[in-house]
Amino acid sequence: QVQLVESGGGLVQAGGSLRLSCAASGFSFSSYAMGWFRQAPGKGREFVAAISWGAGVTYYADSVKGRFTISRDNAKNTVHLQMNSLKPEDTAVYYCTKALSTLYSGSPRTSDFNSWGQGTQVTVSS
Repeated sequence: QVQLVESGGGLVQAGGSLRLSCAASGFSFSSYAMGWFRQAPGKGREFVAAISWGAGVTYYADSVKGRFTISRDNAKNTVHLQMNSLKPEDTAVYYCTKALSTLYSGSPRTSDFNSWGQGTQVTVSS
């Protein structure tokens, strides 16, 4: 049974930083790309970043490029999202997710991911 547990959310002032973590279990972690999505109140779930199974390739939404960094540790079955220069518009619930296929190649669609964590709230005050 796939389990994804996020942590690290919180309240931060604009310009600050947070580091989200996701602990994964129940599947062959090193075989799948992993991603982060977010959902703000009243909006749909939005792609933030993804990382290939071997961590050699990363993908980012234009809105976070240059500010966020996704990384993974296959020995510890964890994936992280380092968020710098946070803006009020980054406020959302952030979800960790596992790619549907081992052949994931950067799609931002939620349908290309098939397991989701419970989410962690990130609030950025102005």
